[in-house]
Amino acid sequence: MNGRVRRIFLDTTPLRRDRDYRWLWSGQVVNGMGNQITRIALPYQVYVLTGSTLAIAALTLFQLVPILLFALGAGSLADAVDRRRLLMATQAGLAGCSLVLVLLALTGSPPVAALFAVAFVAAGLSAVDQPARSSAIPRLVPAERLPSAIALNQLNFQMASIVGPALGGILIVIVGLPGAYAVDCLSFLASLTALFAIHPLPPLGAVTRPGLEAIREGLRFARRKRAILGSFVIDLNAMIFGMPTSLFPVLALDVFETGPAGFGLMAAAPAAGAFLGALFSGWVKSVQRTGRAILAAVAVWGLAITAFGLVTVSFPLALLCLAIAGAADMFSAVFRSTLVQLETPDALRGRVMSIHTLVVTSGPRLGDIEAAVVAALTTPQFAVVSGGVLCVLGVGVVARRFPELTGHVTRLRPLAD
Repeated sequence: MNGRVRRIFLDTTPLRRDRDYRWLWSGQVVNGMGNQITRIALPYQVYVLTGSTLAIAALTLFQLVPILLFALGAGSLADAVDRRRLLMATQAGLAGCSLVLVLLALTGSPPVAALFAVAFVAAGLSAVDQPARSSAIPRLVPAERLPSAIALNQLNFQMASIVGPALGGILIVIVGLPGAYAVDCLSFLASLTALFAIHPLPPLGAVTRPGLEAIREGLRFARRKRAILGSFVIDLNAMIFGMPTSLFPVLALDVFETGPAGFGLMAAAPAAGAFLGALFSGWVKSVQRTGRAILAAVAVWGLAITAFGLVTVSFPLALLCLAIAGAADMFSAVFRSTLVQLETPDALRGRVMSIHTLVVTSGPRLGDIEAAVVAALTTPQFAVVSGGVLCVLGVGVVARRFPELTGHVTRLRPLAD
């Protein structure tokens, strides 16, 4: 029974056996909460100052553009320098951005342009941080524990996504915006302490100078490795067609008639499902047909979103559908990251993970636009259902066009170097 339970529940072996990974993960537990606090505090502050939803949309754009501009270059940088030192630099820079937000909030009515400027710089630093952090994980754990480490990262992210916004709202009420930003600023002490504690992560072997040629080399590798390219395409398929989060307000207010509380529950349901999925992810390390697992997870996502659009008579059932979708997305992320990390040499891992950053960042935004446009032309329910159906159909198309993904088998051998 104990062995059976261990195979079902989250595998914490990387936390117990891999010292450097334990440090990095623990620092991110604290810092992830802080990041989520600022994630809700900043748009809240912009809206309070402007009273304009367009200003919030502009803020989102200011946070997206640096990632689109800098992610690929950041990946080439992550392959050329010590990733630990690079992460220390980005975390120190992000802590500085949080400190500036504290000082601006203390003025009472800071210039909105200053908030946008800080958001732009912070997003640019995050564009460097994300591929460096992702590409560091395979250096901290052996290959056989990589799927479990990625599942632990997912648990960490989902826990922060659930607790962080709620904590941020409470802090804004109790200590105001300066106090909320200050908590985020202090959370970087945890991540910086963790980075000081782990061993250096210099490049392995020959180093390619960061720049356009290095970026092109990473793009050529991703295009040539059809299983990796297919994993990017299948995620874009899921996010563009099956990501109706932009419709949650209208669905909560006009369809389910549950008000702001219902909107909050809808926004939290996918994260809750992903969190529960991560708790029961002990079996992921035994999955070898990773490609089929990715396709199956995305198909479940699409079916759950379709069902969500159909069950408008029952709000609890709709929340269940969103939770199932969130769990499916979490498993898809684990399998996709495992495939990409194991199939990419360490010398290229930063660049390939920067492509992954572009995909997971731009996909949901494009999905928000697609859902909003279709809803404007038809109805919100039709937009959700049609998007879910197209997502499922897209799984079939990707499976046919990328047989390398469909037939991909992951063997937890030593990582490519």
